Amino acid sequence: MTLRLGYGTNGLTDLRLDDALGLLADLGYDGVGLTLDHMHLDPMAPDLAARTRQVARRLTGLGLGATVETGARYVLDPRRKHGPSLLDPDPDARAARAALLVRAVDVAADLGAHAVHCFSGITPPDTTTETAWQRLTDALAPVLEASDRAGIPLAVEPEPGHLLATLADFHHLRTLLGDPGPLGLTLDIGHCQCLEPASPVDCVKEAAPWLRHVQIEDMRRGIHEHLPFGDGEIDFPPVLEALASSGYTGLTVVELPRHSHAGPELARTSIDFLRRATGTTDGAAPC
Repeated sequence: MTLRLGYGTNGLTDLRLDDALGLLADLGYDGVGLTLDHMHLDPMAPDLAARTRQVARRLTGLGLGATVETGARYVLDPRRKHGPSLLDPDPDARAARAALLVRAVDVAADLGAHAVHCFSGITPPDTTTETAWQRLTDALAPVLEASDRAGIPLAVEPEPGHLLATLADFHHLRTLLGDPGPLGLTLDIGHCQCLEPASPVDCVKEAAPWLRHVQIEDMRRGIHEHLPFGDGEIDFPPVLEALASSGYTGLTVVELPRHSHAGPELARTSIDFLRRATGTTDGAAPC
C-alpha cells in the first residue's frame, strides 16, 4: 500500500492558487489539501462553479488529487476567527456554517476530491455540553445529506480545544448520529501527539476503519502548535508505516497553516523529510 502525499494551501497563502498547485506538482506531491478561502477559491465570491471548473482542469492537468478543507479563519465573519461555528447560539449563524459546508461538498464533487474536512468549533460560553452536542448533530444533518447525495465523505477532525477534540469524541458523535455512512474522520497526526492518550501509531491503528482524510506535521505533547518536521517529538517512520498498512487511500496532507511566509521552502523540505522517513529518496511515492 502506498501513501499519497499532499500539502495544504493554508500553508501557501502568499502564493496564487495556480502557482501553489504548480509548485506542489513540480515537487512531486500527489495532491493538495485545498482550503476554501478568500485567496484560494473563495466560496463566498460570485461564479464559484465556473472558478471551480477552472481549478478542476488545473488539477487534472497537473495530475493532482484533492481534499477540500474548511478551516479558513475569517471566510464567513471578518471579525471572528472560525466564526460562526456549528455550535453558535444563533440558529441562523449555525445554518450559515452548515450552508458553507454544503457548498464545500458541491465544490468537492466538481473537483473530484476524495473528502470534505470540517471541525465542530469551540463550545460557546454558558452552553452546556449536552446543548453543544445537540447543536452539532442538528447542524450536520443537511451536510451529511449533501455528502450522501454527492458520494463525498464528510471527514470530521478532532481539534484541541473544540467540543469534538479527541477520537473518543468522534465516536460519541458517530453514536449520536446513528453512525451514518457519509461520516468519516480526519486524523491529524500532530493532534494525536498533542493530547490523545494513545501514541500516534496506536491512534492510526484505532482510527483506520473511519479514516477519510489525514493531516500531518510535527508537534509536542500538550502544546497545540503545528511544527515543521523535526521540530517536535513525533517518531515518524512507524507512524507512516502504520498509515501505509491501514488501507487508507486518501491524501496525507502536510498541515503548516502558520508558515506561509516560508511555504515554498517548507513544501520542499517536507516532502524530502517524508521520503526519507519512508525510505524513498528517489522521488517515488512512499510506501
